[in-house]
Amino acid sequence: MNTRRLIDKQAMLILIIGFFGGLVILPCQAIHNGSQPPNVTSVVCVDPGHPSETSAGANSHGLSERKMNWQVALKLKQELTRLGIKCILTKQHEKQVVTNRVRAETANKAKAALFVRLHCDSGRGNGFTWYYPNHSAKKEEVTGPPITVQHESKLAANSLNETMRPLLKGFLKDNPVRTDAATGVGSRQGGVLTGSVFAKVPTTLIEMCFINQKKDALFISSSKGQKKMAYAIAQGIRQYLAYLYNRKQ
Repeated sequence: MNTRRLIDKQAMLILIIGFFGGLVILPCQAIHNGSQPPNVTSVVCVDPGHPSETSAGANSHGLSERKMNWQVALKLKQELTRLGIKCILTKQHEKQVVTNRVRAETANKAKAALFVRLHCDSGRGNGFTWYYPNHSAKKEEVTGPPITVQHESKLAANSLNETMRPLLKGFLKDNPVRTDAATGVGSRQGGVLTGSVFAKVPTTLIEMCFINQKKDALFISSSKGQKKMAYAIAQGIRQYLAYLYNRKQ
């Protein structure tokens, strides 16, 4: 079955995800024909990870995480534009150094409906993983993110994960959604990533794959794999925006 047709059919189903230790039912009505419903903040800020004050990114199998993040970000922006969703990026070229605070402030300034951060992992695992902040921490005299951002970020991360799972089945393993505290940087600074501390809009981070694992590396380094990843993330964003619209009705 055509993938896009499958998504439109699945979009009419009720997506049930864990939230606040219970259940939240998301009526994921599809946004058809690439048009957005009225009265929805449809600006999405996409953040191609690295280089920043933290690091230049991981390298493995001759691949640069920075480059993979950038290439997927460009494809994701193209896909979101096709869907009628305005997308801004946090940097203008691949090698541009942007601090994580400035990245978050770019999303804040745009009053983005969602701040999506693209990364690739390196380690013993495989597949993709979504992260979100579940409490606040202090950084550079700023305490954040606010509790409302924490709640919306959890909702967004779970929604994105549920939408992406069937689209990437057979290509990448879907890992359980985790909090910022499970990341290396987050664990060293109160359990919250720097970008999350300064975020005033819902923020989620995806480790798209483990580039030190051969299968993952082959997927994310191919044009076909990058397009599939961008399409899956875009559909997740589309579903989340549809939920926001329905919630306001």
